Amino acid sequence: QVQLEESGGGLVQPGGSLSLTCVISGISLRNYAMAWFRQVPGKEREFVAAIRWAATKYYADSVKGRFTISGDNVKNAVNLQMNTLKVEDTAVYFCAAGRAIVSTIRTPDAYNYWGQGTQVTVSS
Repeated sequence: QVQLEESGGGLVQPGGSLSLTCVISGISLRNYAMAWFRQVPGKEREFVAAIRWAATKYYADSVKGRFTISGDNVKNAVNLQMNTLKVEDTAVYFCAAGRAIVSTIRTPDAYNYWGQGTQVTVSS
């Protein structure tokens, strides 16, 4: 059984930092594309970042230079370090795993497995 469990969300002031972790069980992140998406009520799920073959990284333009995705092969986990957070980064953040290829890496439908989500709130 495949399980993805996110942790690390919370409340932070604008300009602050948070680190999210997604621990994966049942599959190896070395064989899958792993991604973070986010969603606010009333909007579609939005791509944030992805890592493929535990090495190649992809970012949404809105987070490039502020967020860093990384894989931990020992813990079979994926981390998202979020710096210089903005109010507009407020959302529920979801971890996802799938056999996404380069052309579909930013597409939610390319991912088969999802975590339950963790809330990130950026507010003063």
